[in-house]
Amino acid sequence: MTPEAEDYLEKARHALLEAKAVIAIDLTNAAGRAAYLVAYHAAQALIFHRTGRIAKTHGGVRAEFARVTKDDPAIDREYVTFLARAYSLKEIADYETGPGAIVPHERATAAIETAGRFIERISTLVAKPNPA
Repeated sequence: MTPEAEDYLEKARHALLEAKAVIAIDLTNAAGRAAYLVAYHAAQALIFHRTGRIAKTHGGVRAEFARVTKDDPAIDREYVTFLARAYSLKEIADYETGPGAIVPHERATAAIETAGRFIERISTLVAKPNPA
């Protein structure tokens, strides 16, 4: 594993700890945002592992992650769609106002669970030599 990929995974692990801590005190917006950051940083780890580059924007991470995992049976398509769905949690937490501006507890909890699986899967993949 490259030091860069390890750094991204460490950042993702920290975000997962943060997500679990804040959902425990019912801060659902912070939990949803942190769950997204788990996936974001884990995706960056895989992108760097496979390409030697990083994506510079949130949209770029989603697009590049989809590209580098296309037709890869080791990556469940759930993770590609999760990255986009989880970004919507960040949008709610950071930008929404009014009645829809709170991430529901159930949605934040589900995102944390998926984010945990996401990082575990990516950790396994970046531990192996780059297939390219």
